[in-house]
Amino acid sequence: MQSVTVELEAASTMELVNALSAIATELAQRQAPDSAAACLELTETLAAASDMQESALAGFIGRVDATGEQQRWGYPSTQAWLRSRLGMRDNRAKERLTLARQRHRLPHVAAALASGDLSYGYATTIADSIARLDDTDCAEAETTLLGFIDQGFSAGKVAAFGRRIRDLIAERDDTEAAPDEDTKRGYAKSWLTTTRSLDGGRYVKGWLNPEDAAIFDGTLAPLAKPAGPEDRRDFSERTAAALSSVLSGGHKATKVTVICDLDTLTGGNAPARLTDGTPIPAPQARRIALAAGVSPLLLGRGNTPLYLGHRERFASAAQRQVLETLYPTCAVRECETPGTLCEVDHVNGWALGHSPTDIDQLALTCGWHNRFKHTRPDQIHITKDPDGRYVYRLLPPPDARGTTGPPGSIGPPGTLDWAA
Repeated sequence: MQSVTVELEAASTMELVNALSAIATELAQRQAPDSAAACLELTETLAAASDMQESALAGFIGRVDATGEQQRWGYPSTQAWLRSRLGMRDNRAKERLTLARQRHRLPHVAAALASGDLSYGYATTIADSIARLDDTDCAEAETTLLGFIDQGFSAGKVAAFGRRIRDLIAERDDTEAAPDEDTKRGYAKSWLTTTRSLDGGRYVKGWLNPEDAAIFDGTLAPLAKPAGPEDRRDFSERTAAALSSVLSGGHKATKVTVICDLDTLTGGNAPARLTDGTPIPAPQARRIALAAGVSPLLLGRGNTPLYLGHRERFASAAQRQVLETLYPTCAVRECETPGTLCEVDHVNGWALGHSPTDIDQLALTCGWHNRFKHTRPDQIHITKDPDGRYVYRLLPPPDARGTTGPPGSIGPPGTLDWAA
């Protein structure tokens, strides 16, 4: 059992966090008391303390986000850092990031959360409600929403009031709700929100930065043209149809990739698998082959040229198909970008002449990590797993080496000596 002694007023922020971590570790190992009444009281006390802890966490996250520190560690966004390194679910990461970004505009909410007079749930509800309001409307909305809380309304009701406030402001200004600050922040700050309607449809709203907008236009514009003189759809309807076509794969030939031995296709009993790893019996694999066709995944043999050498920089379509089979997501271990949306990366750098365009010298990485690897190669550690896939692991920046645990883990308490 550890002993924790700390003078609260004299302790640095790091010392307080380390003490809190030690206490939480000990508390987590304790069994719940036998008394249900005691457990009820302890739950309420601990929940209130957790809410105040969220206030401090919002301050830390806000500083990381404002300075872009997460990018030095190999994460394209603050939300990606929260998801990958801290293991937060996407909704929780987004919730905490919204509070971190908006708390400076909500002085009364921030003070009440820090003092334990306001729960984290109410604080995040208000932060989300005012995220796209200007400062004047934000101040009025904060006062109004806190008033609803004082009247005893639930967080869900307060959220509904917040949506109504945004709608009224939009009607007053005869415009749509004000765009999020992300619209001004450049690359990787595009955003998209979707809300399901009662009849099963979905409202879509968002912002694309210039680079993403160019990709959007280049993909959908050719598909959104009128189908002919009898096409009565307006441009919005044609764009929606074009997006649906792209999402469903209707703009290109549908393919099914079956990974199996040649013996399986010719009558053997060895099981095959789909690209997501799903095992399928040999008879079913042969039925798929007859119904959908099979793309041969041959490494250097047959009719598909998988080894292109140094003369060709770009991977062939067949190579890309193989790579999408090998890499369901970006090769960076912490990244969740699907392989189908990734770029082909020369593991040792094609421009340096070290890596030919051969299948065993290629991997899939998302666009952000592809650029990160090129500009900061000393922060990428490359290994191969037992199945022959390259695994990229993010390393801390050089000036932070030795201050944290191994890549992808959280360093032990007390490894940094930072004052408040």
